[in-house]
Amino acid sequence: MALQEIRRRGRYRVVALLTTVTDAYDRVSMHGVRRSLARTQAESLGLPVTEVVVPPQSSNAIYEKAMGEAFSSFRAQGIRRVAFGDIFLEDLRAYRERQLAASGLRGLFPLWKRSTASLARAFVERGFRAVTVCVDARVLGESFAGRPFDHAFLDALPESVDPCGENGEFHTFVSDGPGFAYAVDFRHGQTVHRDGFFFHDLAPPPAQRE
Repeated sequence: MALQEIRRRGRYRVVALLTTVTDAYDRVSMHGVRRSLARTQAESLGLPVTEVVVPPQSSNAIYEKAMGEAFSSFRAQGIRRVAFGDIFLEDLRAYRERQLAASGLRGLFPLWKRSTASLARAFVERGFRAVTVCVDARVLGESFAGRPFDHAFLDALPESVDPCGENGEFHTFVSDGPGFAYAVDFRHGQTVHRDGFFFHDLAPPPAQRE
């Protein structure tokens, strides 16, 4: 939705996506989404994706060094702003802005201070399609992993859980919606419990399997 909002406003031109990948697992860090699916997602959105590669159990120092190198590379290419989908966490925004400033960049937060309840419903109503791939076991049960992010999902959330998962309660993989040239095809795999989270695996179609 952050990408859609930037494009809708028309003030900035989006030239690339940025994500963090854990090298040994070949998956997007934290979310656990397979690298191949993230690349297909970027292709459907018509944007190149820069992958910041980090090792398993990466320390903050390693993460910040890798991100800093990526930000400096963007700066050298003439990019001046980096956008994030953060909504209300002040400390996280301040952290990102400090990181960016070190490379001479500024942050852009197109969804900032919007109602997460309204955003979550609008996400569904505008035709986005997503599935939960990572769930914090401390706040949600295993049954929430692998579910489509729809009105039924939102209705089932406990009141203590933010409907956009802004506090890290859950993460999703978006497979279709406004801005996508085509839906990202995938098959549901297993759900595993690891390090306090339920991870639901999404596998590419057989012809695309790694």
